Amino acid sequence: MIFGSSLSSALAVTSLGLFAFDAQDLTVPALVGALILIGVLLVAFFVFANYFGLWVQSWLTGARIGFGDLIGMTFRKVNARSIVRSKIMAVQAGLDDPAMTSEALEAHYLAGGNVQQVVRAVIAAKKAKTISLTFREAAAIDLAGRDVLESVKTSVYPKVIDCPPRGSVKPSLDAVAKDGIQLKVRARVTVRANLQQLIGGATEETIIARVGEGIVSAIGSAASHAAVLENPDVISKAVLAKRLDSQTAFEIVSIDIADIDVGANIGARLMADQAEADTQVARARAEGKRASAAAEEKQMEAKIEESRAELVMAQASVPLAMSEAFRTGRLHILDYYKLQNVSADTEMRKSIASTGQNRAANERSGN
Repeated sequence: MIFGSSLSSALAVTSLGLFAFDAQDLTVPALVGALILIGVLLVAFFVFANYFGLWVQSWLTGARIGFGDLIGMTFRKVNARSIVRSKIMAVQAGLDDPAMTSEALEAHYLAGGNVQQVVRAVIAAKKAKTISLTFREAAAIDLAGRDVLESVKTSVYPKVIDCPPRGSVKPSLDAVAKDGIQLKVRARVTVRANLQQLIGGATEETIIARVGEGIVSAIGSAASHAAVLENPDVISKAVLAKRLDSQTAFEIVSIDIADIDVGANIGARLMADQAEADTQVARARAEGKRASAAAEEKQMEAKIEESRAELVMAQASVPLAMSEAFRTGRLHILDYYKLQNVSADTEMRKSIASTGQNRAANERSGN
C-alpha cells in the first residue's frame, strides 16, 4: 500500500508539472507526449492495483506465482484469482506433487475443469492417508464428468445404496425358492468408491442391477424358503462371492438383507393352473370324440336309410317279377297261393312265439 501511495503522489506531481509547462506555452508535440505518458502510467497503475493483492498473497504463502504470470492469465482468459487460491491451498496443505504447477492448473481451467474442487479432492485424499490420488488422476476424473471431491468422500466414508432404490416401481425384489414359495427381499449395499476405476467404471445403477440379479439367483437356488428365512446371511455370502463390483467405480463392502417377507405360493398356483389347463385339454379331446361319434352315428343312419330305400326298391320289383313269371308260365296260380299260405303260417308262428315269450317274462317279473 505504501508503494501505491508513492505512485499516486508521483502521478500527481507529474500532472502538476505538465499543467505548469502548459502554462508556459509548450509546443503541441510535447503536450501529446505528456498525455501519452499519463495514459501509460494510469494503465500501469490500474494493472498493478488489480494484481498487487494476489501477487502479495502468492508470495507470502509460498505459491510463487509471478506478477507477469498473473497478467498473462488475463490475456489467456483464465481466472487468476481461482488459480492463485488453488495454488495457495495446495501449498498450505503441504502437497508436494510436482505435476501441480500453475501452468497445469491453468491448463485444467482452460479444459473446462473445476480447479478448486480438484485441489480440494487431492488435499482430502492426502489427509485421509489411506487413498493414493495424484493431481493428474484427480484432473482426469474431473474432466470425465465425475464429482471427484464426492468420490474421495465416498472412498473415505462408504455410502449405502438401497436395492431396489427408493421410488422404484417395485418396492422389493421378488424371488421364488425351489419349494415354490415367493420371497420379497429388500437389501442395502454398502459401497466404497474405487478411484482407480472411476474413469470408465460402471455406476450405481449397475451395482443395483447386479446385486438384484444375485439375490434372485441365490433365493432361486435355495431348497426351501424356510432355509432362507432361518439364515438370510446365505444370500449375502452367495452374492459377495460373485464379485459383482468388477469393472465398476465402486467396491462392495457388504450386502445386508434389510427385510424379507413371504409372498404367494407360486408353485401351488402354477400346479393349479397346469391342472386347469390339463382339464381343458381333456374336455376338448372328449368333445372331439363325442363329435366324431355323433358324426359316425349320422353316417350309420344315412346308410340304414339307404338300405331301406334299396329294400323298398327290391320289394317293388317283386310284383313285377311275379307278373313276368305268370306270363311266361314259370309260376302258376296254385304255387302262388301255396307261397302265400307258407308266408301266413310263418307270420302266425312268429306271433305265437313272441306272445309266449312276453307271458313268460311277465311271470318271472311277477315272481
